[in-house]
Amino acid sequence: MPKAKIRHLALYARDPEKLSAFYQDVFGMELIHSEGPGKGQYLSDGYFTLAILKHRLEASAAHGLNHFGFSVDDRAPYMKKLIANGVEEPKARPADRPFAEYRAVDPEGNWFDLSEHGFAAPETADQRAEKAKSA
Repeated sequence: MPKAKIRHLALYARDPEKLSAFYQDVFGMELIHSEGPGKGQYLSDGYFTLAILKHRLEASAAHGLNHFGFSVDDRAPYMKKLIANGVEEPKARPADRPFAEYRAVDPEGNWFDLSEHGFAAPETADQRAEKAKSA
């Protein structure tokens, strides 16, 4: 049986359209479906879909989602766009973390990582520095 692949994540938001606009502006995601004003918004990067659903009182964002991550070629332009969109500047992750180098938060308080290294293989900042020295 082939390995399953994650291609979709859903977030709750108090203002789905505003959060959708944030991810479109900062990360260039494309709106692929809208359920209408104040309702679900569905984005894609061409590979992965992000559903932004209207937060309901009976539903909680604390259903197990901790964070998700974006793989980027160069974090600098994203850092600038995040700040320009009114969110806190992303913080460096501890050097012993094997995947993402920075942690950020969206306007709804959802954590996400930014990684130039990527998520395919674990490698700490120290290991990347050693590789760079020997190259």
